[in-house]
Amino acid sequence: MTDGTVVGEDGVARCPWAGGPGTMRDYHDTEWGVPVRGEGGLFERMCLEGFQAGLSWSTILNKRERFREVFHGFDVDRVATMTDGDVERLLTDTGIVRNRAKIEATRKNAVATIALRDDGGLESFVEQFRPARDPEPRVPAEVPTTSPESVALSKALRKRGFGFVGPTTMHALMEATGLVDTHLVGCHRRGIAR
Repeated sequence: MTDGTVVGEDGVARCPWAGGPGTMRDYHDTEWGVPVRGEGGLFERMCLEGFQAGLSWSTILNKRERFREVFHGFDVDRVATMTDGDVERLLTDTGIVRNRAKIEATRKNAVATIALRDDGGLESFVEQFRPARDPEPRVPAEVPTTSPESVALSKALRKRGFGFVGPTTMHALMEATGLVDTHLVGCHRRGIAR
């Protein structure tokens, strides 16, 4: 079977979406698939994955610093206290994705994250959906976009009051935070999370 990786000008084999120099390659080589620990880091990734729904990830990466500014560094307690006026102000901020439902979901998800603290917190809640084994994609067409675990996580989070946490978005979260490794088998980053 053919190896679907792309070898860059630096001689390193990567997943095709990170083949060329730039933001996406930097993200692939330093962050994507690396375990994220702590409530704030996981909350940020969950929110950004929600904002990404229907858009390219490079769009979100290019706006990430502004997202961090307007959402108080993704401090859960501060985001939970954002007002309707804050939402209206954010709808005029061209530095972020101006989508009312996604902005309101971020505030709602902060409140839901606080409520999870009584049950061990967001990190332990998400961790319980880690699959027993990783897929072994050799080409991009073999990379799954959902899994039984992401479907279950999505349902469980929705029951707890979260929004913009569909199965595809939660699968992307699981990939980004090292809960599942979907780097192509020939990629130099394969196995980084384990």
